[in-house]
Amino acid sequence: MFLAIAIIALLIYGGLVYYIGWRGYRWLRPGAATRRFKTLYIIVVALAASSFITGRIWESKILGMIGAYWMAVFYLLLLLVPVAHVTVILLRFTRLPRRGTQVWAGVATLALLVALLAYGSYNAYSPVVSSYEIKVERGASSLPSLRIAMAADTHFGLLSGKDHAERLVKEMNALKPDLILLPGDMFDDDIQPFINQKIDRILAGLQAPYGVYATLGNHDKHKGTMRQLIETLESSGINVLYDETVTVQDQLTLIGRKDRSDRGRMPLNVLMQGVDGAKPVILLEHQPYELDIAQQAGVDLMVSGHTHRGQVFPGNLITDAIYENDWGYVKKEQLHSIVTSGFGFWGPPIRIGTRSEIVSINVQFE
Repeated sequence: MFLAIAIIALLIYGGLVYYIGWRGYRWLRPGAATRRFKTLYIIVVALAASSFITGRIWESKILGMIGAYWMAVFYLLLLLVPVAHVTVILLRFTRLPRRGTQVWAGVATLALLVALLAYGSYNAYSPVVSSYEIKVERGASSLPSLRIAMAADTHFGLLSGKDHAERLVKEMNALKPDLILLPGDMFDDDIQPFINQKIDRILAGLQAPYGVYATLGNHDKHKGTMRQLIETLESSGINVLYDETVTVQDQLTLIGRKDRSDRGRMPLNVLMQGVDGAKPVILLEHQPYELDIAQQAGVDLMVSGHTHRGQVFPGNLITDAIYENDWGYVKKEQLHSIVTSGFGFWGPPIRIGTRSEIVSINVQFE
């Protein structure tokens, strides 16, 4: 079944690459050097189209970077080329020269591609701070308020590297948080670039008097044991909650779940056993599913990521249809659900219709 789906996906992908490549070739029309140029053109397009997959299979840094930018170009061309193609067809019914309309459609497509790549890169690498004010029953806690800084989906790897990690530390510390939460997808499918760039030393600069806590997401992977992956994060001073519960300074309870893709993770009601229900409960859940279950279990605040808010339009329309809360804030009875669009990115290093962000949550206890 999986093999059949993979073959169908590859055939569809190949068809789309052929369509975009052919339209690009028709636009260029290289004159006398047609045969030689055509061969070179096919080779370049084929290598670019396969670079994202081969880069991950062969663990090639160069191919991985080419593949990531190819995915950005490919996605944008999927939106732009059909529009240009239809425009050229419609202009055939005017007196405008056919070759001229093709050339200008190509020039416009290229200009829009470059502009969108620049705009998308800016959105990906220039995080904003999204702020929320919520009120939670204090219960037996003596806390009057709590400032939380939260970020998910950092996807530290080849393209989200040292500089982006330094931005994270600088922006989070500037918020002067009492508590820092990192609910999943710290790595981009491989921890080696994280280690090679010594990002663990950078993250050690995160400062919060109540500590820094994280859970793992579906992209937090390692060829070794999960314990080795967790130890890599904890060397940064980050406390990883792997289906674990911890009481913070006898004031509130943090619950960190394994990712939903982990078949061995415990049910939430099991993790809640022994939790002091008289104190506020904060849940780190990478994928924002099962808000009803969290509400019924007595969770006060659930922080999540995973969705990227679609990352590139119209992906946000898809995530909005899938998740009850794909980005932002939703309240269900006592439960406050806050989902971030993410600090990093997966695949193409661009964001269009979304923005890289850090979340500031000011909790007032009643």
